[in-house]
Amino acid sequence: MPEGDTVFKTAQRLDAALHGQTATRFDLRVPQAATIDLAGHTVREVVPRGKHILMRIGDWTLHSHLRMDGSWRVYRPGERWQHPAFKVRAIVATDRAEAVGVDIAEVQVVAARDEHELVGHLGPDPLADDWDAAEAAHRLSGDIRSIHVALLDQRNVAGFGNEYAAELLFLRGVLPETPTSQVDIAALLDLGVRTIRANRDRADRTFTGDARRGRTNWVYGRAQRPCRRCGTLIQTGRIGADPTRERVTFWCPRCQR
Repeated sequence: MPEGDTVFKTAQRLDAALHGQTATRFDLRVPQAATIDLAGHTVREVVPRGKHILMRIGDWTLHSHLRMDGSWRVYRPGERWQHPAFKVRAIVATDRAEAVGVDIAEVQVVAARDEHELVGHLGPDPLADDWDAAEAAHRLSGDIRSIHVALLDQRNVAGFGNEYAAELLFLRGVLPETPTSQVDIAALLDLGVRTIRANRDRADRTFTGDARRGRTNWVYGRAQRPCRRCGTLIQTGRIGADPTRERVTFWCPRCQR
């Protein structure tokens, strides 16, 4: 599942492939931007912001979001794609590489000076150079909802998704529905920052320290399986800011109180 660490590595890979090169092909396959063509402009850089990817080309920015199933693939010129063409939403090619956005969302092009209109609402990003722990703690502490919902709100902290929320709350021994006011926010954020930065530098995400298949998570995706610590069956439920944004939660009823 794409979370902040996945987006960070995706942006790094795109930047390594396209940085400083002239776009020879620019094809957006979404109705609202299909006529825009930035071929001939230089790809200045590709940067992440939370779960958003900003590809800065000339005086413009191509924005995209991976959502649940999206990805950016990098191919050599002329290399055969490893996915159906109907899933492609964006193509940015140079003489050296071809970046293909598959099932990506929120595809938009704005003037570079207007990037803030797309990502200015986001909270501090633990993977960004300007990470502000105090501001993140302030935003989270002011949220009156459950801690699981508050962590998922990108206006509080940018980059943590459902998997991170489940795993961090397990590691801190906190139930998902606990009011944010009852949680040690500073300790939770410190753990979250250390964890997402460690995963940023790993080939595969892990919360247990074990990267073997099926061993990476404590509770996420493990409903009705024994807790790795105490053996109690992992429970699952649903929680969200409203019924249209509910997410599946996972917790150990013994380890999280």
